[in-house]
Amino acid sequence: MVSTFYAITGLFNLSASLIWGVNTLFLLGAGLSIFEAFAANAAFTAGQVVFEIPTGIVADTRGRRTSFLLSIATLAVGTAIYVALFVMQASFLWWLVASVILGLGFTFFSGAVEAWFVDAMQATGGPQDLDPYFARSAQVFSAAMLVGTVTGGLLGSVNLALPYIARVVLLVALFVVGGAMMHDFGFEKRTFLWRQIPQEVASVGRASWKHGWQNPPVRLLMMLTFLQMGFLMWGWYAWQPHFLDLLGRELVWVAGLIAAGVAMMMIVGNQLVRIFHKRLTRPTILLLGSTGLAASMLGVGFSTSFAPAVVSLLIGMLFFGIIGPAKQAAMHRLIPSQQRATIVSFDGLLGSAGGVGSQLALARLTESKGYAAGYIVGGGLLALAIPVAWVFKRLQPRIGTDEEISGPVELESSAP
Repeated sequence: MVSTFYAITGLFNLSASLIWGVNTLFLLGAGLSIFEAFAANAAFTAGQVVFEIPTGIVADTRGRRTSFLLSIATLAVGTAIYVALFVMQASFLWWLVASVILGLGFTFFSGAVEAWFVDAMQATGGPQDLDPYFARSAQVFSAAMLVGTVTGGLLGSVNLALPYIARVVLLVALFVVGGAMMHDFGFEKRTFLWRQIPQEVASVGRASWKHGWQNPPVRLLMMLTFLQMGFLMWGWYAWQPHFLDLLGRELVWVAGLIAAGVAMMMIVGNQLVRIFHKRLTRPTILLLGSTGLAASMLGVGFSTSFAPAVVSLLIGMLFFGIIGPAKQAAMHRLIPSQQRATIVSFDGLLGSAGGVGSQLALARLTESKGYAAGYIVGGGLLALAIPVAWVFKRLQPRIGTDEEISGPVELESSAP
């Protein structure tokens, strides 16, 4: 069971990360304009926003295994469609449809495997303390991402479609592994009713508003998510063509190496939080991290050559790795346990919603003024998070001084 959990985690994130370093280059290579490429990415993000709650109901009624297999099948089909569209140089509308399909696939996966593992361990008399398993899972995630981003860059240097073809092959293998080894223990299936969806959405909305948005410190944390994740969903896609333009050479494998560097810097940032937590409160960590992230992204925009831009990006991802666990732990400290899952999900939805808007707006700016202008404006938007973090520090001056910081935060899928 534990080995199945690790195998699924590793294979899924390996397949996902194969394209993370080349996705924008792939879309541009398919004949899309800069705006169309980012609009396709925004459609993927919008799909995640729309389908997050309905697919969660599927996992909670028809079973975690069913949700997982639906995820893998949907992602395999969606990725295969991406390859076909690339070969045919298809029109923009078809890319929007395919991107929404991929967003649907990721929402079927979201939380299903983790819930399956917890249910199975409890049903089979496993240990109550699952932290060591989740910590090892985070390590497996990081290792898979490092391998996937580098491999995807090397494959993409041969042909930009190859990372996507490799992803389909891995997803088929994962479907076989999951189908054979993943069974719902400690979970009883219930009838899925479509009429439940509006009720569930309304319930989530009421709980999120009452226990989240109406709670001033939690509202500030959600504003940080909206501003920071909103920009980074554009910033992650934009550095790929921007850095190769600065390099002056179409070396796709370089994009894969940079993506691996991003993963490593986030891991380092996760670990630094534990050191900072011994000396600083979480609000102070959030303030410093938000300031460093904004300054770094401005550094990317103002850099006129390849090396300084890459260094600025990597430093920014270090700060992002610091922000994630600190914000996660602060939010869990401030929300009631009964509404924890609901509010965390709503916080994620706000980040995705911000990503839809930022990708469209900054993509339009990029078409007319260039990628550097997008990073300068985006860095200015990130600077708006600094006073938000400062107000949070004033409201919660001592939060986090009496308990351990949360563990590493895994990078959410930022690319189809």
